[in-house]
Amino acid sequence: MTACNRITDILGIKFPLVQGPMAWMTDAKFVAAVSNAGGLGILGPNAGLLKAPKTTEDLLSTFREEIRKTKALTDKPFGAPVILSYDFSTIDLLVDLLIEEHVPVALINGIDGYDYKPMMKKFKAAGTKTIFRPHTPTVENAHYAEEIGADIFVATGFDEGGTVPSQVIGTFSIVPQMVDAVSIPVMAAGGIADVRGVRASFALGAEGVFVGSVLLATEENRMHESVKQLVVDSTAQDLLLFRTQPAYYRSLPTQLAHKLVEMDENGATRDELAKAQTGGYGMRQGMLLGDFEKGYISVGNGITYIKLIRSVKDVVEDLMQDFV
Repeated sequence: MTACNRITDILGIKFPLVQGPMAWMTDAKFVAAVSNAGGLGILGPNAGLLKAPKTTEDLLSTFREEIRKTKALTDKPFGAPVILSYDFSTIDLLVDLLIEEHVPVALINGIDGYDYKPMMKKFKAAGTKTIFRPHTPTVENAHYAEEIGADIFVATGFDEGGTVPSQVIGTFSIVPQMVDAVSIPVMAAGGIADVRGVRASFALGAEGVFVGSVLLATEENRMHESVKQLVVDSTAQDLLLFRTQPAYYRSLPTQLAHKLVEMDENGATRDELAKAQTGGYGMRQGMLLGDFEKGYISVGNGITYIKLIRSVKDVVEDLMQDFV
């Protein structure tokens, strides 16, 4: 296969691979490493931070700083999301920030019912490329993404880590459905952690892969070293799954994760589970700080195929070995 396709042409990258903007798990060093390896790195919520910003001003200033740090480490394209918190009032401010800082690619976290047309006009005028990734991919939101002018659509399957889609449809099933629904290029996401997953994605009609968990156990990632080793030593069979808001989460075994599964089995509501999960704080505790008591470790089903802690470059080149 050739590395040149619509994804690489649109994004200006060497390989059709995009790194997901995992909360707490990104910083300028990691994102630049992905971009320098030929993929597209994307800064995520709380990028480079140890504590969540307390004010909108702090959120914007710290994110702007991380964008500038990334620019200092790579001359390759990278991206950033338009949503960094549950406070959606910051979306317009982040759109303006991305344009002001000339971030090449904007990741649009699709929320049903939100009007994205105004921001799309701004991005088009600025020459910013857009990747539309809804929480739960459907034919309807794929059509919407194409209608508003998104450059790329991401089809995420239930195999992913992080905030799992509300529909229990695996990556193998959702990707061809989205490919058939739109004419814009589709990327596959969810459980892709070795070259076989990449090959399968392309066989299903995807033109690129959108990956997260496979890049966590890397030398450049800021995840706690003990958690990296746990990921290497674990398989998908070790993962726990529980309901929460907005849908599901999975985690490697921790004291908090076991508690959440028990609450779920005993009939707790999604709101009760979300409160006990402590939102992003629980992820920070587990994944960034290595606290196996108060935190959880959200990874996807592809962890079975993560066998070593490697460099980002090695992982990207391994996944993209079929591309020349």
